[in-house]
Amino acid sequence: MLIEIPDPGMIIGFVSAFFLGLLGLYAFYKIKLFIKNQKKFEPSSNDRLEFYERQLIDMKIRLDSLEIDEYGTKSVEDVGFSRYEEKISDSEESSVPKPKYVAPKPRQAPNNDFSNIVDFVLGLITHKSMTSRDIQNASHRSREHISRLMKKLYQEGYVERNTRTKPFTYSITDKGKAKIGILEHLQNVAA
Repeated sequence: MLIEIPDPGMIIGFVSAFFLGLLGLYAFYKIKLFIKNQKKFEPSSNDRLEFYERQLIDMKIRLDSLEIDEYGTKSVEDVGFSRYEEKISDSEESSVPKPKYVAPKPRQAPNNDFSNIVDFVLGLITHKSMTSRDIQNASHRSREHISRLMKKLYQEGYVERNTRTKPFTYSITDKGKAKIGILEHLQNVAA
C-alpha cells in the first residue's frame, strides 16, 4: 500500500494558513468587542453626570453635618467641611439649581375622635350615593381609613352598600339620618 506524503512545504503552508486564520478570528473578535464597548458620550450625558456628582457631594456634606450635630465632638474644620464647600463652589459654574433644605414638619397627634368623621361622611352621602374613593377625596383621609370606616358604618346599619356595582357605592339609611339629626328635621318639615 502506497501512501503519498505531500511536500513538506505544502504541509507547512496549510498549517500556517490554519493558524493565521485562527489568529485573524481572535483579533477580529477582540477588535469587535472593543468597538462595541466604545460608545461616544453625548454632551447632555456629561452634564447629567456632573449634576449627579454635585448631588452626591452635597449629600456627603449633609451627612457629615448631621454626624457632627449628632455627636457634637468634631468641629467643622476637623471634618474638612470647607474642602467640600470649595469643591462645590468650583463645580457650580453651570446653571443647575441647588436643592433647598426643607425642615420636616412636626408630627401631630392623631385625631382619634371618630364622631366628627362619621358625621362628615354621613352628611356627604345624605343626598347621593358615593364610592369610598369619592369619600376619600372629599375627606382627605387615607384609603384604608375610609374603607375601615365604611365597613364599620355598614355593619352598624348607618349606611347601605350597593354590591351590584364595583366599586361599592354607599347610601345613608334612616338610622344614619337619625344619627346626624336629619330624620327628625325631615319629619318636622313634612308635618
